[in-house]
Amino acid sequence: QVQLVESGGGSVQAGGSLKLSCAVSGYIFSRCRMAWYHQAPGRERTLVSTIINFGATWYADPVKGRFTISQDRVKNTVLLRMNSLKTEDTGVYYCAADRSLDWSTCDYWGQGTQVTVSS
Repeated sequence: QVQLVESGGGSVQAGGSLKLSCAVSGYIFSRCRMAWYHQAPGRERTLVSTIINFGATWYADPVKGRFTISQDRVKNTVLLRMNSLKTEDTGVYYCAADRSLDWSTCDYWGQGTQVTVSS
């Protein structure tokens, strides 16, 4: 049973930093794209960043240059380092294994972690 558990959210002032962590039970990095999504209050969930098997990364335009996604092979985690936070970054951040790299199933989601950025 694959489980994703996020941590690291919290409250921070604009301009500050947070590091989100997603602990993954089960080794799925070689067969699943890993992603972070953001859901702002009252808005739909949007894709923030992705990483494929410790390699290629992608960032949504609003976070380019501010957020960094990475994977830790030893701890089996996916990290999202968020710098220069803005009030519009407020919301719930979800870790997901959202796309298969082969023919296996990859549709796993964490419960989310709250990030609040105040001005």
